[in-house]
Amino acid sequence: MKPRMLFLLAVPVVLVSSLLAQEAAPDKPKKVFPAPPIFLSSSDMKWVDLDPNGAPGVKIADLWGNHAKGAYGAYIKLPAGFMTPLHTHTHPMKVIFVAGDYIQQPEGKPEVHLGPGSYMYQPGGNYRHTTSCAKSGDCLFFAESNGPFDLKPVKGASK
Repeated sequence: MKPRMLFLLAVPVVLVSSLLAQEAAPDKPKKVFPAPPIFLSSSDMKWVDLDPNGAPGVKIADLWGNHAKGAYGAYIKLPAGFMTPLHTHTHPMKVIFVAGDYIQQPEGKPEVHLGPGSYMYQPGGNYRHTTSCAKSGDCLFFAESNGPFDLKPVKGASK
């Protein structure tokens, strides 16, 4: 093979190799500016009705995100004696209980009582259950979800 032909074959190999090496090289570290701290006292939280038609007396205070539009973290208050009909939620929720005697009853199963310090993972989709708060006092819990809050009553069902 002539030297000129070898040169013409080597040039594309070198170019491709250098391009691949550049793609494989890690990017330069980007400057990360940490978010400032957020302090929110309980008296500064904005409590709103969760759903005045379907859940009378239930209040919610978003800490981040927006429970009506997408992912969120929020405190939720249920009044003493509150009870929902059999229902589902579209998105899963992670819940930490702060106060009260929260009661959940999965369809066809015994009630589960959760008090302060308890944790619950509640799946989204077709997990059918009722939710209530004992008459002894209001229930307060923190909930986090990757999608908006909804409560979809199961048609034709009664507790």
